Amino acid sequence: SRGLGDVYKRQLEARLLALAPETTIFGAKAARLPNTSCFSTPGVRAETALISLDLSGVSVSSGSACSSGKVRASHVLSAMGVPAALAGGALRVSLGRTTTEAHIEHFIAAYAKALAALSGRRAQVAA
Repeated sequence: SRGLGDVYKRQLEARLLALAPETTIFGAKAARLPNTSCFSTPGVRAETALISLDLSGVSVSSGSACSSGKVRASHVLSAMGVPAALAGGALRVSLGRTTTEAHIEHFIAAYAKALAALSGRRAQVAA
């Protein structure tokens, strides 16, 4: 349901920010789709994060939806004034009707593992 998708999106974003406070949630203060979050953590390249997340069984996309399948930086994020270095790490998570709290927990654990591998952080899931 639409309401539950928004609840899970907010939960996912809060957990992301607890895990990596320097993470930028794109459009956080704007009206957005209730089931989609696009974010970037400085120092993390999208391509590398995608591989790490895939190895943990998590499927996400890079960049904005308007840039899917393209190698260059998202023109949407550029138009929003997002610096190229931050846009190059943009990941997009889409939640569906079958998404559960357990899926959110699995994503956060996988992203914590990816951050640990990519930035030398200690892998820990934010409480």
